[in-house]
Amino acid sequence: MNVNQQTPMASPYGQPQPGYGQPSYAPLGGGYPAPYAPYNGPASAYQHGAPPQGYSPYASFPSKAVAANPVSDLSSPVDLGPARAPPTSAPPAVSSSQGYSQYSQGDIQNGPPPVAQPMQRPAVSQPYTPGAMNLSGPHPSYPQQYAVPPSMQQVTNQMTGMQIGPGPPPTPAGPGYAPPLTSQPPISAAYSVAAPPSYTQGPPPVSADPPQPPPHSEAGGPQPYYGGPPPPQQTFPPSFSSAGPPSQAPGQQQSFPSGPPPVPQSTYTGPPPPTAQTSFPPPPSSQASSFPPTAPPSTAPPAQYPGPMPPPGPPSQPPFQSGPPPQSQLPPTSMAQANHLPPGPPGAMQQPPPQSGMQGGYPPQQNGAFGQVRGPQPGYAGQYPGQPSYGGPAPAPAPAAPSQKRLDPDSIPSPIQVIEDDKAKTSEPFTTGVRGQAPPLVTTNFQVKDQGNASPRFVRCTAYNMPCTADMARQSQVPMAAVIKPLATLPPDETPPYIVDHGEGGPIRCNRCKAYMCPYMQFIEGGRRFQCGFCSCVTDVPPHYFQHLDHTGKRVDCYDRPELSAGSYEFLATVDYCKNNKLPQPPAYIFLIDVSYNAVKSGMVNIVCQELKTLLDYLPRENPDTDSVVRVGFITYNKVLHFYNVKSSLAQPQMLVVSDVSDMFLPLLDGFLVNVSESRVVIESLLEQIPEMFADTRETETVFGPVIQAGLEALKAADCAGKLFVFHTSLPIAEAPGKLKNREDKKLVGTDKEKSLFQPQVGFYGSLAKECVAQGCCVDLFLFPNQYVDVATLGVVPVSTGGSIYKYTYFQAQADCERFLNDLRRDVQKPMGFDAVMRVRTSTGIRATDFFGSFYMSNTTDVELAGLDCDKTVTVEFRHDDKLSEETGALMQCAVLYTSCSGQRRLRVHNMAVNCCFQLADLYRNCETDTIINYFSKYAYRSVLTTPTKTVRDTLVNQCAQILSCYRKNCASPSSAGQLILPECMKLLPVYLNCVLKSDMLLPGGDVSLDDRAYLRQLLSCMDVAESHLFFYPRLLPLVKLEGDSLPVAVRNSEERLSKGGVYLLETGLHLFLWVGANAQQELLLNIFGTPTFSQIDPNMTSLPILDNPFSQRLTEIVESFRAQRSRYMKLMVVKQEDKAELIFKHFLVEDKSGSGGASYVDFLCHMHKEIRQLLS
Repeated sequence: MNVNQQTPMASPYGQPQPGYGQPSYAPLGGGYPAPYAPYNGPASAYQHGAPPQGYSPYASFPSKAVAANPVSDLSSPVDLGPARAPPTSAPPAVSSSQGYSQYSQGDIQNGPPPVAQPMQRPAVSQPYTPGAMNLSGPHPSYPQQYAVPPSMQQVTNQMTGMQIGPGPPPTPAGPGYAPPLTSQPPISAAYSVAAPPSYTQGPPPVSADPPQPPPHSEAGGPQPYYGGPPPPQQTFPPSFSSAGPPSQAPGQQQSFPSGPPPVPQSTYTGPPPPTAQTSFPPPPSSQASSFPPTAPPSTAPPAQYPGPMPPPGPPSQPPFQSGPPPQSQLPPTSMAQANHLPPGPPGAMQQPPPQSGMQGGYPPQQNGAFGQVRGPQPGYAGQYPGQPSYGGPAPAPAPAAPSQKRLDPDSIPSPIQVIEDDKAKTSEPFTTGVRGQAPPLVTTNFQVKDQGNASPRFVRCTAYNMPCTADMARQSQVPMAAVIKPLATLPPDETPPYIVDHGEGGPIRCNRCKAYMCPYMQFIEGGRRFQCGFCSCVTDVPPHYFQHLDHTGKRVDCYDRPELSAGSYEFLATVDYCKNNKLPQPPAYIFLIDVSYNAVKSGMVNIVCQELKTLLDYLPRENPDTDSVVRVGFITYNKVLHFYNVKSSLAQPQMLVVSDVSDMFLPLLDGFLVNVSESRVVIESLLEQIPEMFADTRETETVFGPVIQAGLEALKAADCAGKLFVFHTSLPIAEAPGKLKNREDKKLVGTDKEKSLFQPQVGFYGSLAKECVAQGCCVDLFLFPNQYVDVATLGVVPVSTGGSIYKYTYFQAQADCERFLNDLRRDVQKPMGFDAVMRVRTSTGIRATDFFGSFYMSNTTDVELAGLDCDKTVTVEFRHDDKLSEETGALMQCAVLYTSCSGQRRLRVHNMAVNCCFQLADLYRNCETDTIINYFSKYAYRSVLTTPTKTVRDTLVNQCAQILSCYRKNCASPSSAGQLILPECMKLLPVYLNCVLKSDMLLPGGDVSLDDRAYLRQLLSCMDVAESHLFFYPRLLPLVKLEGDSLPVAVRNSEERLSKGGVYLLETGLHLFLWVGANAQQELLLNIFGTPTFSQIDPNMTSLPILDNPFSQRLTEIVESFRAQRSRYMKLMVVKQEDKAELIFKHFLVEDKSGSGGASYVDFLCHMHKEIRQLLS
């Protein structure tokens, strides 16, 4: 439901107030019985007859006032209030733009369901009347006024955002809420996403306490307003309680106008909220039209306010068509496909023609803007002239209608503001010695000093204050999880974990729970014994490890031993920790290259062979000055396999062919795995010959299962762990184990059977993965598909063995070579651990119950990883099995046993202590939204294997609503139901959750292939928090002034933030887009592209020209630094405004509505508020 169709409500939860008559709603033109018309889902595609005079189909919504919330650090009321207007040239959409189509059933239906089958209305919700309301029925009488009406001057001051006149004494919670005198100051503060019109006409109260400034952009505007009743005959600003803006003087509050006040119309016939909630009375209704409609300069002039609305257009024209966008017209928008438009005739992908509704079910909107049309940003004249109206309304057939009210996006929590505020307050290094201290956000650059807890680069928690009891955890619904990245690379100014060698005895451990020695062990009896922090068992200290205690009970050598003073460190493992009790061999890398027709023709075979000649000098090593001890081997394959003997004593490499793929064996032992430095000449000769040997191949069929079996057999024969690099192009349809058939069926998408498409189609690869894990054989898969290859099945082995999948759809040597080679280089060179086992131990009261990532588990506790690299994370969920205590907190220890790339067996240990609390407010004060979203997304992406995607989305929305309603109910100060109140540290939960819900995996557009979705599902499963943050909320930088080392401040991901005269860089973690506005300044174009005009820019360029000017050099540095931070190489796409590729770019503007029917941020916040109110009532 969206802000424009406000639900008329009797009172905050639908209860009639004493003293007011209950109104009755007459049946509508559509024939719904009163008083409860069914909620028709999001914006309707039907229209009712013209409403009576004076009725506006857009709910008239109050403007907003901002108040500082004294004494509070915890919540953020967001005013879901007033609205913004789209251009007056557009026809009014009768039931307003689509409320929230993300929850529609069936095959991605974007609009509402047809009138014939109205959706069932939710159990606890308010009467909703789509279309015109018969106002001739009885109206309740209202008392004329509750107090002295404010003077004209006060009203004008308030509307213009300046507070001058004195107000009544302050209330503890800010305007719009008058608690009893005995009430305590609230624990909550910040964005009350705002109230129902809280009849505040006088100036807001002057707060006695100095307010805490919140993020600047948020304080400015209302936060989404949902469902408070508009008052009769006049509209007043709903209250928006939040800490005041930074500019505010202590003790003073400011109110901000939010666009033209809404039209005074009688749209509501129910009683107002109880007077107890209102701190300021409304003036008598006779004064309704006397307000001067003051508007900020940026809004459209408030022209025809007081008069009645002209009737909407003829009912025969639906405002937009629903249904998926026509596939043929759109280029791929999926992340995975964005860089790979299939080669084809140039006109194959035209933009959709301008059309009078909107073909793809995008609700009418103006240039992607939701709500109030802001004045043009510099050089940006609103809708582009001649632009196909992708998301915009049709040209107006009728005379200009009055502006439609819409919630102002500037008034709701801004991710950019939160990110910038966090950067501003982080100046000191983050020291990890304080238990339960939340680290800076992943978007902030900071230095870490390890003083007893693991660095946030290794471990991030969803909450640093865990609930003490299971009941409290259930009540709050906040997930208890940790995202662990055991081998994360640290920046150069931080010390890597120290290596501790305890000699033949091995690491010191607790006798009972086997936890490793760490800072949480308490030494007793003069240092002769220690008590385990995890299970409280007492263990003797071995004589060689004994040390005296100082007067505080600490060992005197505490700070000389990493395991007693640091959160992360490594032990050298003894032979007892090795497989079969013998020290491991150095690992091996085997390259398996598809040489079928597609692979040769695309240029892949040639590129791989040329690159390997130099890449083999960069195999991973511990010491940069020595040669790597990693051995290498080579196999090529199509329907049969070719093994190569590259023994150093040979003059030429020898090829051995195995054609019996049903029973794979290794045809040679000696000479298959070799040392690069010894066999360099033979290897180079082989790499020269492979492309020539298969240049004229006509073999199109390939095998896949036997290829992995061959690599596995080679590692078994050499008795070592290792990694297979498989370069593969097509669905393995040749007769062999693991043969697959094409099962891509678009008709199943959106149905209950869709989940089967993400499950492997044969069990063969599952058992093969198990064998690989047992041997320590990790598989990395590089895919070069031109059509469906069943990533869901081919990915089973890479995902189960801790490997990675890289996908280059429609690979073209020229365009994609750079991206592929950079990925390959990083993949070969990055630090790795082999044959790893990870176990997470916890203190009494909680235990690890669930794990997410790329690994295999043969029991409930051990995470087995054939390979573990520096980019992989494992997400662990914890549950209570007993009560926790506030004094001791909760402890977790993650220990990873692995073989280093030099063949050394090691144990890496990460320790983390968090606080525990009995108060929900403490839990909500110490959460990390980015980590919660990382957990939610992994949980959801895994759930699609067993549950329909619609159910998965609904589950996520429900859990989010429960988290926020629990906060509202138990932690926020009492306030009217129309306010959405968000915890300060979770105010971005709705915007990020919406990004997850409308991601390609959970809500695909018609052009997103099943392979892309399976690929993204597997990719996300082992992302760390920084990567998942960028993946769901990309970074959009305006390239205006690039001076010094600092980056320009990002802007929010919405089309309305783009200026036609600007150039923007968008980073998604998988792609980089350079968007160029049609009116970009000549100087800017010369600096970046070396051409003075927009038309001369080549949209097909994949790298920027290197020009001799500071701007170009700085831009190149920025692009390179972004690429260096990410685990995948981001190919650059230049997107010219109004070009066909702009559709792909707009797919990543995640605050806007998506082509697949995903809600805009504004609409989703309103939907979230409705869900929360239903839970509360």
